[in-house]
Amino acid sequence: MSLFSSFFGPNINELAAQARDTPGSIVIDVRTPDEYREGHIEGALSVPLVSVPATAAQRLPNKNAPIYAYCLSGARSAQACRELERQGYTNVINMGGIGSWSGPLAR
Repeated sequence: MSLFSSFFGPNINELAAQARDTPGSIVIDVRTPDEYREGHIEGALSVPLVSVPATAAQRLPNKNAPIYAYCLSGARSAQACRELERQGYTNVINMGGIGSWSGPLAR
């Protein structure tokens, strides 16, 4: 863990590695479909924030699965995490913003 992480918590790069190493985890990109198509973390599902209230139960049926959410800056993913928790999801993690991502982007 980096010095930054010890003060502010893990960053998107560390959390993506954690998600890869966690069996059953799901990474969701809550940006718009256009933003998702411009580039996303490999394996991330596109679940736009505006659709989370209506589609979470169908798209994310296991409410106990580790769900890692990210967006552009971390604000929309924080909203998505709050909505998922409101719906009874027990293990949601806000990864923050893809602007800090240092890995390759899938298209």
